[in-house]
Amino acid sequence: MNVLLIPGLLCDSFVWEPVLAQLDAAVADLSTQDSITEMAQDCLDAHPGKLRVAGHSMGARVAMEMAHLAPERIERLALLDTGIHPLKEGETAKRDEIVQFAYDNGMEALAVRWLPPMVHEPNQQNEALMRGLTDMVLRKDADLHARQIKALVNRPDAASYLSAITCPTLLVVGRQDQWSPVAQHEEMLTLLPNARLEVIENAGHFAPVEQPDEVAELLAGFLGA
Repeated sequence: MNVLLIPGLLCDSFVWEPVLAQLDAAVADLSTQDSITEMAQDCLDAHPGKLRVAGHSMGARVAMEMAHLAPERIERLALLDTGIHPLKEGETAKRDEIVQFAYDNGMEALAVRWLPPMVHEPNQQNEALMRGLTDMVLRKDADLHARQIKALVNRPDAASYLSAITCPTLLVVGRQDQWSPVAQHEEMLTLLPNARLEVIENAGHFAPVEQPDEVAELLAGFLGA
């Protein structure tokens, strides 16, 4: 059984540490590509055979694209804190601005700006959590950020093929996720033929590390079953 965990924008194995403590899995490398489809194909090429895949945020878009490209290889799919729609009006300008912000001000300033809205407000008082997330962002650079933003801006319209993904699928979202809200996942649930939704209380967009025990137990049970 091959399990692959796919991190999101500016993320790495830190987000998956609670899951890795319970489950033998590989973590995908999305550090060099600048398109979701390229990321998905690279993951398929680097991890041969049947796969059970979990993706968080941008990583879930990659996971969906893997299931689109090679449905016969994906046995189970877990999609956390994500969405399915193509580019929204005005999104390109906002993304361009934050890319330039990282170049002009550095990754520490980007972390200070970007992370807090992603985390449920009470959880922002957890110094170890915020330090871990900040350190994760600081392991990246502005060029990687720009590549991943380009991938998101040009992302595939997953809504157009979601109903063709027939493998067992687990949707997970933090109740207080303002970036990818519960309603988006409820919509995905109506499109996926073989899915269930779990809402994680007292968690924002970084549900896997805001409520690590609950999310890790869910994923270990689902991917390891």
